[in-house]
Amino acid sequence: MPSERVDRRLAAILAADIAGYSRLMGCDEESTLAQLKVLRKTLVDPSIASHRGRIVKTTGDGMLVEFVSAVDAARCAVEVQQAMLEHNVDVPQELRIEFRIGIHVGDIIIDDNDIFGDGVNIAARLEGIAQPGGVCLSDDAHRQIRGKLQIAFSDMGLQALKNIAEPMRAWHVRVGKDAPTPSVRSSQPTLRPAELALPDKPSIVVLPFDNMSPEQGQDYLADGIVEAITAALSCIRSFFVIARNSAFTYKGRATDARAIGKELGVAYMLEGSVQKIGNRLRIIVQLIETEAGAHVWSSRYDGTVDEFFDLQDRITQQVAGALQPSIRLAEIERSRRRRPQDLGSYDYTIRAMPHAWGLEKEESDRALELLEQALAIDPNYPLALALAGWCHAQRSVYNWADDVADSKEKARLLTERAANLSGDDPLILTVLGTVNTFVRNYGTARLLFERALTLDPNCAWAWSRLGWIENYSDHPQEALHHFEQALRLSPIDPMNFNNYAGIGSAHHVAQDYGKAVIFYRRALQERPRATWIYRQLASALVGAGRVEEAKAAFEEMMRSYPGLTVSKLKQAMVFSGPTLERMARHLQSLGLAE
Repeated sequence: MPSERVDRRLAAILAADIAGYSRLMGCDEESTLAQLKVLRKTLVDPSIASHRGRIVKTTGDGMLVEFVSAVDAARCAVEVQQAMLEHNVDVPQELRIEFRIGIHVGDIIIDDNDIFGDGVNIAARLEGIAQPGGVCLSDDAHRQIRGKLQIAFSDMGLQALKNIAEPMRAWHVRVGKDAPTPSVRSSQPTLRPAELALPDKPSIVVLPFDNMSPEQGQDYLADGIVEAITAALSCIRSFFVIARNSAFTYKGRATDARAIGKELGVAYMLEGSVQKIGNRLRIIVQLIETEAGAHVWSSRYDGTVDEFFDLQDRITQQVAGALQPSIRLAEIERSRRRRPQDLGSYDYTIRAMPHAWGLEKEESDRALELLEQALAIDPNYPLALALAGWCHAQRSVYNWADDVADSKEKARLLTERAANLSGDDPLILTVLGTVNTFVRNYGTARLLFERALTLDPNCAWAWSRLGWIENYSDHPQEALHHFEQALRLSPIDPMNFNNYAGIGSAHHVAQDYGKAVIFYRRALQERPRATWIYRQLASALVGAGRVEEAKAAFEEMMRSYPGLTVSKLKQAMVFSGPTLERMARHLQSLGLAE
């Protein structure tokens, strides 16, 4: 019997998706969907139509488009990405919708208006290795376009594409002259080199694992494994480990081992995936040497959800052994944090973590909501207690609470409970040290930070908080050293705006107001909604004699703090008496009430 005829044709296929879509939806689902709808209607779909493209199908965050020629597909892709660059100029980095696009020319199968085949699969895999805001072409597509369009290309070399039998050469389209994002200005001081030197010890970053589970809401399993492995490796003194906040900036992004190694200054990266089906778990992990992009080893771990924490431990032991075989098991055992009694508490706590690090009122409020749900399930989970204490501490020091003293007391009680339950956890010790800082127990706070760094010398946040306590103690030079160490351990941390604010404060304490202004503005460029910084910026501008700029900063401050007075400022901020008096005088000269 003759086989059914298959309809085939040669076509240019464009695959696109949104980088970090799950994160954007988690931050603000309704706003993300509304923005995407507007962008599709006003920008993406009209461009596709004008270049003779056919939208074959769409998913929640992506689409598959067929073009009659590679030239049309490339023109459309570049037009869309250029327009998105302009659209995102004034949008904070963490809220930007950025497309990744892959283009391939190949044979496709047509069935009921849908398309299939290797041509489609290759386009989808190229999209997966494209940079956010970038376009990645196959060598076949590049040959069709070369010399026909005014587009600059960079050769990406041979790429091993997932589920594609042989490595394929790929090309990166240089959109917008590869301009840096608007938050990076050449006029601002550079605090770290573009390419960081490798430490003189085994160095590694644990990248976010992919969630391959068919069920919704399982990201916390993948995120939790990364948290646990990072924490355990960080406590091994002979390792240099990049902080989790920098690592998580790669979530949802294509990974290039060599680029990541240079950007973070590490010799190894660990990546993997987690799949949960029913009660079964499968975790796949691979260790990659970044200089050559070579795989050191990969391994698969199978188990049940009940064995989740045991699987974490097995992975950590194998990673440590691969990096340095002489590492003793006792060092890993010592690094384990006290586990929750219920995975539901763990789920809520892991979901709360990115919000707790935001240092913005709405983010902190959201973190506290999630942590209260975690503690309702397991009232004695130390990590949830500590993070809840940190959120209350933020309310006190950033003038978010009407009753500052009450917030400080809640912070103290929660973190002391956490420390009593798990007194050898570096994160909990750092939170407790921070709370003691905010109630002016500087000696106790310093001891807690130093204890945390003895246990975990890679704890970027402990180095940062130690920098702040040196500011509060009028030791600005020591503070600068600690902030620089925090920046090295977490070079692309979304929370680094707080380190820049700390460096600004060090110069402020030293009464070098011009430098203070530079770093306060740098911090606000990185996090425009951290309006608490205007309290210091307005004061520093007065000290620098820049009165008109000071008035503008003061107005911005009062928009965020309409009821702020000198007494409320002094109650919240914990600088030394002389430094606070200078700040208060500067702000009073601008009209702040007593």
